[in-house]
Amino acid sequence: MIKLENIHKSFGKMDVLKGIDLEVNKGDIISILGPSGSGKTTLLRCINFLEKANEGTITIDNLSLNVKTAAKKDIIALRKKTAMVFQSYNLFQHKTVLQNITEGLLVVQKKPVKEAKEIALELLKKVGLEHKADAYPSELSGGQQQRVGIARALALNPEVILFDEPTSALDPELVGEVLDVIRKIAKSGITMIIVTHEMNFAREVSSRIVFMDGGVVLEEAEPQIIFNTPKHERTKQFLKRLTPELTFDI
Repeated sequence: MIKLENIHKSFGKMDVLKGIDLEVNKGDIISILGPSGSGKTTLLRCINFLEKANEGTITIDNLSLNVKTAAKKDIIALRKKTAMVFQSYNLFQHKTVLQNITEGLLVVQKKPVKEAKEIALELLKKVGLEHKADAYPSELSGGQQQRVGIARALALNPEVILFDEPTSALDPELVGEVLDVIRKIAKSGITMIIVTHEMNFAREVSSRIVFMDGGVVLEEAEPQIIFNTPKHERTKQFLKRLTPELTFDI
């Protein structure tokens, strides 16, 4: 469903991604773990061309693009297959919650206003914020803003939702409400790729864990393997630091 082949990305002389290969099947929930600076967010942004990789091929469904030669219309077509939930919410501050969700439906998908509003209200109900439809982002908590961001992503009915550390900007007491919403979405069967530092959450919801460091994928396996019997020494060190209760030898 999604296939990344030999993805390279550099910023100036700094090589951030060094030949990433990754396959994601329909309905998979892939959590990408790794230390800061390992290339996780850059990889996520390269999937939908928010960052243009220097080399490689990206395939989503039947659309396959060489990153060097991809035409603008093909990039737009690929982006329509994805939706992204950002660390910092990225909501339109001058628009209401309802308008934030209907924006993509009206502008990108050209849906009638009535239909767009119905979709938005249904999704607000799903994330527990139907009572905030007429509020502005400044009137919401960080957790509520992120739940609006998730509803906005769902509204586009994408092939895959990309989550870029969706709880990293939240106060600790607000993390749970956002993770609960993502858990609920995970049960619906939509394909998701999640960059996260929430280890227990990743272990609980993921079909596979990808561990990155230094711009490469060091290890990829089911959660029970990564968390109980990781093969790579760097994976063991990283997990031991973040989850001290783990008892494997390093």
